Amino acid sequence: MKQLYEVGFVFRGFVLSKHQFKKPPILENGKGDKDLRGAFISAINSFAYEAFMNTSIEYLEMDNYLFIFKIESIKTLFNEKKEPIILYGLTEKTRNPDRFVRKFFEKTEPILQNFIQRYSGTDFTELNKFESYNDELKEFFD
Repeated sequence: MKQLYEVGFVFRGFVLSKHQFKKPPILENGKGDKDLRGAFISAINSFAYEAFMNTSIEYLEMDNYLFIFKIESIKTLFNEKKEPIILYGLTEKTRNPDRFVRKFFEKTEPILQNFIQRYSGTDFTELNKFESYNDELKEFFD
């Protein structure tokens, strides 16, 4: 996926793990806080879920970029119910975003399931434990 700038996991508004393949031109000025990105991704998906009757948003087009979201659920140590875990991708905008999003979903399903299997039932309050997954994201897409 040569157009891919970044891929990562968001939980409760925090980016748990991510890998940046190349810096998007929009972030060349040094701005672009990962925590703001995580909060935005969680907020927009929560809004879509609540406002449109349990429907999640798959992607957003912005200028020359495409934000892709794949949402699953994960069980945490301190919660009886599963909570949303969001795999996101930031890519160059394409002529046919629907087709590209489908390809992204197919490609990323194994890494999403691997993350869920590995971290299901663990404590999500210690965010630094997920940093080791950054290398696995890189390897998966190389």
